[in-house]
Amino acid sequence: MNKEINKKAAEIFQRIKKQKPLVHQITNFVVMNDTANITLHIGALPVMAHAKEEVEEMTAMAGALVLNIGTLQADWVESMKLAGRKANSLGIPIILDPVGAGATSYRTKTSLELLQNLQISVLRGNSGEIGVLGGVRGEVKGVESIGDIKNPESVACELAKKYGCTVVISGKRDIIADLNNIYYVDNGHELLTTLTGTGCMATSIIGAFCAVEKDYSLAAASGLAVYGLAAELAAKKAKGPGSFKVAFFDAVYNLTTEEIIRGVRIVKAK
Repeated sequence: MNKEINKKAAEIFQRIKKQKPLVHQITNFVVMNDTANITLHIGALPVMAHAKEEVEEMTAMAGALVLNIGTLQADWVESMKLAGRKANSLGIPIILDPVGAGATSYRTKTSLELLQNLQISVLRGNSGEIGVLGGVRGEVKGVESIGDIKNPESVACELAKKYGCTVVISGKRDIIADLNNIYYVDNGHELLTTLTGTGCMATSIIGAFCAVEKDYSLAAASGLAVYGLAAELAAKKAKGPGSFKVAFFDAVYNLTTEEIIRGVRIVKAK
């Protein structure tokens, strides 16, 4: 256990509780309610504004912008670009979740357009999605990753270098990489895989952490560790996916700094 990193994670968590940052999320129909609630339970304020007529104004009020392509529509893509440009102009971090990149050409093309035309702060996906965006074979079925990519750290580091952002590969062991650092997060529970949208919720949590911490790799690692720790605590009370979901939301809401310092498992490799 790295006590210093654990304390930093707890400090960022406390900042969220104190500052209550607004996290603007242009996200998908499948997870919208859950991502709004998980944002609220961690201590931040969610807003889901998609109309192109208001996204710039809403983004200007936010501490972070989350772009999630889970249920793509052309007008939403336009809204993402408008909101993203506004965020870039104001120094507001953008967290991109390329849901299903590699499953269809439209999703892959849209993800790459956002990466190439906006300054993304954190790119978070599963191994299949990140593999596709990194130009290596990544298998995606629907929006789920099938199998692992070879040398995921190298893929993450190359993408981080290419786009000047933090890259997160979610999995049994999360990988967080930028130009200078690699973190690993070992918190989590297999029951997370029984619910739709847990990856999207993790992205929302990262958004809340990035809203109050400018070291985006540390913020992402801390957010994922806290999220995974809540899953571990919830699993102790759950009998299956339904009871786990309720217990998980409660665990996120009831987390304490003491539990975080004691329970998160973040490893800094370099």
